[in-house]
Amino acid sequence: MTAATALATVPATTRPHASPWPVFWIASIAVFLVSLDTTMLFAAFRALQAGFPGTSAADMSWVLNAYTVVYAAMLIPAGGLADTYGRKKVFMLGVTLFLAASAACGLSGTVEWLIAARVAQAIGAAMLTPASLSIVLDAFPDNKRAVAVSMWGAVGGLAAAIGPSVGSFIVDAVGWQWAFYLNLPLGALSLWRGATLLQEAKKPAGRRSVDIVGMGLLIVGVGALALSIVQSESPRWSATELLAAASTGVTALIGFVLWARLAPAPLVDLRLFKNRTYTFVNLATLSFGMAFSMMFFGFFFYMTEVWHYTLPQAGLAITPGPLLVIPFAILCGRLASRFGHRPFLVGGGLIYACSGLWFLLVPGAQPAYLTDWLPGLVLSGVGVGMVLPSLSAAAVNRLPTDQYAVGSAVNQATRQIGSVMGVAITVLMLGHAGLTHQSFVPLYVCHASLALLTALLCLPVNTKPQTASSV
Repeated sequence: MTAATALATVPATTRPHASPWPVFWIASIAVFLVSLDTTMLFAAFRALQAGFPGTSAADMSWVLNAYTVVYAAMLIPAGGLADTYGRKKVFMLGVTLFLAASAACGLSGTVEWLIAARVAQAIGAAMLTPASLSIVLDAFPDNKRAVAVSMWGAVGGLAAAIGPSVGSFIVDAVGWQWAFYLNLPLGALSLWRGATLLQEAKKPAGRRSVDIVGMGLLIVGVGALALSIVQSESPRWSATELLAAASTGVTALIGFVLWARLAPAPLVDLRLFKNRTYTFVNLATLSFGMAFSMMFFGFFFYMTEVWHYTLPQAGLAITPGPLLVIPFAILCGRLASRFGHRPFLVGGGLIYACSGLWFLLVPGAQPAYLTDWLPGLVLSGVGVGMVLPSLSAAAVNRLPTDQYAVGSAVNQATRQIGSVMGVAITVLMLGHAGLTHQSFVPLYVCHASLALLTALLCLPVNTKPQTASSV
């Protein structure tokens, strides 16, 4: 497909000659809340446990794990639904479900009800996320998409990064319920403005059916595999049960791939992965997702266990890093429209690896935030700002218009799976009492190694704009 043809086939989601930025902010508000919710409760875990006395830590962990597992499992099916039934329709339904479930979470009187509400919240989040990116892509002309998608990714990356700090202040000030109630006013604004400003994209001429079999195999595969990871340290799960869950997940995923090769209208068109750039971007997203979660969960362990910061102090201490994400994401998005994403992915990965080396070599047992921690935090903020939104943008850069939602959903689901694995590894390394500085050496070795792997995986990425002579 030529650039001119691709531009001509992009369906409009805004009124003729209208600015696309109101559409961008409507979509981004919802994604901000979703990304915030994926990480905020890690700071609120102790408060949640205190709010439900008698509940074990293993049971309470499902308040976090149920959301992550269901969100990762549902992203790709939700992307297929958005492409089939309409991006605006699925987006609005997802926002509505997310808000209703957020209210139900805050009103929960039992852990079981809270976990059920979190599952519903994850389904709503999964529905609106790929639809949101598709709406943003459709709203902007071809020459503005790199900037718009980088900003969209930056909004999500910033929210995920500041989630623990925001959560620590909110929970400390007004209670754990407000970690959920916070979603309601901003989400309602997105829903209200979206109803009036968003317009449905034109349906493709051949409307495809929903691949129920593929959807089921994917949910079982991702869900069971993630379950085996997040429960790897639970004393209530035996090695045999964990192996059975992992085997079920792998078998279902193999079945999903085989089904996708044979089905007339599969949920995921495997021809996506014949695109060299798309394949390597998703591999890089997996490794970066692991390193990203290791970084800030390791941060809270270090601040509270080694330097003995209070939770609000630790939340304030992490803030400078995320504040750098937005400006660097915007700058890299603008430059990527001219030079492609590879320089920023590779350079950002190397900078992020340097931040891991800094945390490995410099901080000691005595608190010295300005000299020993802040420089590493600045490096991490710059690295995340360069890499995280660029991964989202590069993943969909060369995809056909009718595969935006599914293609972006695969990439977002890959990041969530990486996050689950990173959290599981962090808990494995640091989930015991009596942490010292030396306890963090393996974590930061993994952090730096995964960041370096991200940079290497991005070397084959090619999203450099084609010249007129090559179109």
